[in-house]
Amino acid sequence: MLNLAVLMGRLTADPELKTTSTGISVTSFTIAVDRTYQTAGGERQTDFINCVAWRQSAEFITKYFRKGSMIAVQGSIQVRNYVDNNNQKRYVTEVIVDRASFCGSKAETGTGNADRFGAPPPATNQMPSSYQSADPSDFETALPADENLPF
Repeated sequence: MLNLAVLMGRLTADPELKTTSTGISVTSFTIAVDRTYQTAGGERQTDFINCVAWRQSAEFITKYFRKGSMIAVQGSIQVRNYVDNNNQKRYVTEVIVDRASFCGSKAETGTGNADRFGAPPPATNQMPSSYQSADPSDFETALPADENLPF
């Protein structure tokens, strides 16, 4: 069986580092993730996915990410339940984050005007004006005759 979640989206709030009574770092945060399809009006719907990170992942996320930061997370989906104050059973679905990564460039986080994935502009297919065709004889190599092969 496989339980793997990979998400990319924006943080809805600054993540806050907390520590358990046993000294383990933890942070809970929500990622806004656009769905891949568009409505009839051309708009994309957004899902708000709850995530939890522990130990070094929690420390990394709270140190380097802020509200609006683009983040990619990898982890597993966990469903837990509890009984609320009205004696109703409630279910919580969240992603337990194993890895978190930066997405986009630093400029994108600040201004939103950079290339979506922080990639350099595409190269043009123009050849330099000084390019000359190579002579095929420059690439000829002598191959051994078949009778000299050991098999």
